[in-house]
Amino acid sequence: MNNQYYTYIMANERPTLYTGMTNDLSKRVYQHKSNVIEGFTKRYKIHKLVYFETFSLPREAIIREKQIKDMNRIDKIRLIKIANPKFEDLYSKIV
Repeated sequence: MNNQYYTYIMANERPTLYTGMTNDLSKRVYQHKSNVIEGFTKRYKIHKLVYFETFSLPREAIIREKQIKDMNRIDKIRLIKIANPKFEDLYSKIV
């Protein structure tokens, strides 16, 4: 049983941002990168993992996802830049 849960932010070059939650970060990011999920991330070509946090309980990750989604764009970008100043794709660090 997986006991890690993730809240993550994906971005494109603009950057348009997408926030999500999962229990398998590498699989979920791969799905976004491969455009296998219909919707927002496929439509806007959101393929870069730019931020993530790890939690031991799914409820914690869901709460954090909602907190981030409630932030304005400037605060989200500020949050990302603290951990990832160059907006690098962090995917290679999780696979």
